[in-house]
Amino acid sequence: MSGSIFLQNLFNGLMFGGLYALLAVGYTMVYGILRLINFAHGDIMMMGVYFAFYASLVGSPLWLSVIIGVLGAAFLGFLIDRIAYKPLRNAPRISALITAIGMSFFLESIAVVVFGAVPKSFTAVFNENNKWILNKTFTIGGARIPVLTFMVFIITAVLFLILFWIVYKTKIGMAMRAISSDIPTTSLMGINVDMVIGFTFALGSAMAAAGGIMWAMRYPNVFPYMGFMPGLKAFIAAVLGGIGSIPGAVVGGFLLGIMEIFLVALMPSAAGYRDAFAFIILIIILLIKPDGLLGKKSVVKV
Repeated sequence: MSGSIFLQNLFNGLMFGGLYALLAVGYTMVYGILRLINFAHGDIMMMGVYFAFYASLVGSPLWLSVIIGVLGAAFLGFLIDRIAYKPLRNAPRISALITAIGMSFFLESIAVVVFGAVPKSFTAVFNENNKWILNKTFTIGGARIPVLTFMVFIITAVLFLILFWIVYKTKIGMAMRAISSDIPTTSLMGINVDMVIGFTFALGSAMAAAGGIMWAMRYPNVFPYMGFMPGLKAFIAAVLGGIGSIPGAVVGGFLLGIMEIFLVALMPSAAGYRDAFAFIILIIILLIKPDGLLGKKSVVKV
């Protein structure tokens, strides 16, 4: 593999890894607090993309459409927690898991009814002033890197800096970390546990929508089931890094993206098995290190 091809694949892997990581942190934050796998997470991402798409169609500039999509997804995530998950706080975990799967099907079905099943082109959000985002490229070491790749990487890095600041430097972040350790004790200290959990859902959903919008810029087709496979891969990334660990989700997302791209680069004949490769990684990590790369070993009390 020549140096230019290696750089090309490395940048592509970092871009996809960043998008997986943005989705994975939503899974890992919710799991860290509630021990719940929110399988509707990828579909919340899809709804955020639709919010941005239709905001652009009514005349909003690109930056405002992105903000509307992110805030809309954050509100949707908060609303889903209030309606679907909050009544099941004290129910067996299997009840919440079944509800999460049902919510995923519900969001997909309602998107088909409201938005239609025919894929729409996300390039409609770009007017003549910002089409350069899709068309311009840079040449680095002989590799032609689209400007969109750099934008995704930079925006992803900024979003993660904001996320880590919220989680590790603010009072709401301190409350999130306290709840992940012990919900009953945290509630006795006067913290509104339900509001903190709702904020966690909103924050994770906003990150997912940001990742989904950048995903739609790379793959312009928007359709009701677009969040299914990225959502599953983000879940695999969270497990790979150690579900419940935010740094683990980031590391897992980037590793998964890079491994996927280099698999296709080194074995072009296996390109059709790219999705299957992600599930093979999931099986291997569960067999060898079920707590993930950066996860903490859990002890089950009986």
